[in-house]
Amino acid sequence: MTPDVAVYVGRFQPFHLGHLALLKHALEIAPTVVLVIGSAWQARTPKNPLTWQERAEVVRLALTPEERERVKFLPMRDHYDEARWVQAVQRGVADLCGEGTSVALVGHYKDATSEYLRSFQGWTVISVERVPGADGTGLRDALYAAGAHNIDATLAALVGQAPPSTLDFLRAWVRLPHFEALREEWRLLREEKAKWAGSPYPPVFVTVDAVVRCAGHVLLIQRGKAPGKGLYAVPGGFIEQRETVYQSCLRELKEETHLTLLDLTMRSSLVDVAVFDHPDRSQRGRVITHAHYFDLGERELPEVQADDDAQSVEWTPIARLVTMEDRFHDDHFHMLDHFLDLTEDV
Repeated sequence: MTPDVAVYVGRFQPFHLGHLALLKHALEIAPTVVLVIGSAWQARTPKNPLTWQERAEVVRLALTPEERERVKFLPMRDHYDEARWVQAVQRGVADLCGEGTSVALVGHYKDATSEYLRSFQGWTVISVERVPGADGTGLRDALYAAGAHNIDATLAALVGQAPPSTLDFLRAWVRLPHFEALREEWRLLREEKAKWAGSPYPPVFVTVDAVVRCAGHVLLIQRGKAPGKGLYAVPGGFIEQRETVYQSCLRELKEETHLTLLDLTMRSSLVDVAVFDHPDRSQRGRVITHAHYFDLGERELPEVQADDDAQSVEWTPIARLVTMEDRFHDDHFHMLDHFLDLTEDV
């Protein structure tokens, strides 16, 4: 039986021939296709350089006018919580296409990251073979390695990996101001990862973060160093060898913000601790963080001062956070969302 809608999920960073092949297959099996664009509303990073609107435009450019009329776009934040993400995708598709619509989910099983395909109850999964040679990471690396000055030769070598319309888009895109900043961050991240290349096992880092709420505000820093230089984050850092996660959390909080409240005050204000361990949560690699949520009540906002890795520090009204989503480092917006329910009704 022909489904009413075919759904295809991806990040499309950038849209390449493998993506196009799956999208064409989706168009063949259903009259309407919903393209779910993941990692929407995140800050530009070397891994996620294009906004969801730019990615939607790149897809449109690769389609015929008739095909464009049949494709709907659904931007989706990651959430880093599979059950919540699946529910949000299904609700979004229902809003676009109507309740009771028969849905086929088109994709391919690449690795553990593809397990989400089995999570959509009531949807038929259609597995399609992956197109060999098309790789988003390789395309991004080629762009960053070449830079804007050598882009024509690089794009000529990528003809067999991406549609001509994607290559034309990228030729103009790399000349925009943000590209050089992304390229520099990509270079620094590669240098950092190279230090661990000789390790017998891929490194797993353990970090701590402090979500501190007070009188309708939350304590945020702006990062002073790459990765994520200039982006907002909650205070935090790497755990020390002889510290518990709680001790490391308080130390990082004091070092970055000079928040100096009594230990008894902090202990009594600790509401919750949550582990954020999604494999893709950090550009550095496998980073598992223990986020501590402190609620200081309705007291006067304590004085703070930026130091250590923080470029600046401020008490930010919680009501403003949703408008700042695309200016947060890694998954820190989602961390705040977990404790503060920022997107419950968004």
